[in-house]
Amino acid sequence: MEAFLSTVGEFFPEKVLQEFSDDWGVTFNADKEMYRIGYAVNLSPEVIEKAANADVDLLVTHHDAWDDILYGMKETCQKLLQKNSMSHFYVHGPLDFSWFGTAPSLAVKVGAEVITHSGWETQETPAVAGLPQPLSLKSLSDRIQSVLGEPVRVWKNNDKKIERIGILTGAGNLTGHLKYANDQNCDTYITGEATLYSIQYAEFLGLNMIVGSHTYTELFGVETFAKKVAWVHPETEVVHIEEQHLEAGGMAGC
Repeated sequence: MEAFLSTVGEFFPEKVLQEFSDDWGVTFNADKEMYRIGYAVNLSPEVIEKAANADVDLLVTHHDAWDDILYGMKETCQKLLQKNSMSHFYVHGPLDFSWFGTAPSLAVKVGAEVITHSGWETQETPAVAGLPQPLSLKSLSDRIQSVLGEPVRVWKNNDKKIERIGILTGAGNLTGHLKYANDQNCDTYITGEATLYSIQYAEFLGLNMIVGSHTYTELFGVETFAKKVAWVHPETEVVHIEEQHLEAGGMAGC
């Protein structure tokens, strides 16, 4: 774990790690050599069980099992990690706002070139990216749906060919996020959650909106981070621990 944390310090400045001290860390240290890294967005009993079946030594996630949101889940996760002799590390704020973080990684995945992105100072500012060739909203939404591997919701609020997109992964549902994207001359805004007010405001601005899930819009930033760790430690192997598409809706269990 010491070598891994040293590598984390190479990706994120000490000042940033201090500023976000409660937004990253080690949930459990199994105190053993780590040769197989599994990555996912969320820490949950399901993810731990899947990681154990994949012989993972270190599980890396974007989210912790937040005590003040998912009451009681973190304690269960810690017991499962200990039972399976598996270490766990999560990195939230430092990753979200890095140059290789969740929004820039999704932009690259959909074939766009990042122009600007949120930084550790600005935080929660949508990334702005340009498409090499203009696309229809249908073509872009189909591409995003294919990348995420799940349905997306689409609100068409203009008739433009799309050349410039704003992205804030996860809970990028504040009207201020949409205003920023609009002020940056984006044609379409992409995020992982929507509210009544974000939907209303997107229509008011004439800004298209594409909404996937919180989980899968953020996945590729975690993937980028895990692969960077493996590049520094070539003796390690990286595997994706696939999660349920819980946010996609449906009638599961009915």
